[in-house]
Amino acid sequence: MASRSVWLAASACLVVAIGAPTGGRAATRTIANPALSNGLAVGSCPRGELSDEGTCVRADEGDDFGAGEAEPNAHHDRSGHYVVYDQIPRRPDRPADYDAYRYPIPAGLAHGRHVISGYDLDLPDERQRRGAKMHAVGHGGVDLPGAKGTPIATIALDHQEGDARVVFVGTLFGNTVITLHTLREANGPRDYVLVWGHLDAPASGLEKGRVLREGETLGTVGDSGSPELVHIHLEARRVREGRDPMKLINGEAILDASIVCDPRNVLPLQ
Repeated sequence: MASRSVWLAASACLVVAIGAPTGGRAATRTIANPALSNGLAVGSCPRGELSDEGTCVRADEGDDFGAGEAEPNAHHDRSGHYVVYDQIPRRPDRPADYDAYRYPIPAGLAHGRHVISGYDLDLPDERQRRGAKMHAVGHGGVDLPGAKGTPIATIALDHQEGDARVVFVGTLFGNTVITLHTLREANGPRDYVLVWGHLDAPASGLEKGRVLREGETLGTVGDSGSPELVHIHLEARRVREGRDPMKLINGEAILDASIVCDPRNVLPLQ
């Protein structure tokens, strides 16, 4: 039930292998070290949000009013190599309790809860998810159990502008759909992608470029690529500046053009 996440080096001009928690295709990448607007009255927005042109927008604590910045972290992979990567941890103003958020399927029947495995790429190496049957280490999303064939409803993320668009339909984490969402943040619009993995099948006729409104079915719950557990792997990733997922030809390229993010930063609250 583990799924792949792109690992990115955090040291100056260091080239590392980009791996994944399920041991996907490897690649390399060289990277370097990593005012309120008029409108609503001060104090009129909920905690963790700021007034911007008459609308409440998300805000980090401190001076950088965005969705959180990437931080380096690392772990030992199953081969014993020390892998360094970028990831965006949970913002302090967002609830730690996964039950505080809204999900695309009802709580799993057998487990009685929405999330059976959550984001841990920001944890210390020794606390990241490991298991005898896992192909790699760590987890870059949330695992949502459900009955096979359950319809998966498209969700609008917190402060989303417009509808989602499909940018990938194919095989990545088993049968996978990737949707593109634009969020309103204090420094302007920013793109995120949601990776929906291990589907039984995408919705009929779903293809790249399709607009999906909130509540529309994008596929059904399954166990493709994860035969021991029927579930959705739902992963949120922030698109890197200057990259356009609509122009990328496959799922691996979309992962490479984005930074893995704690889903609780962008999922809608209950």
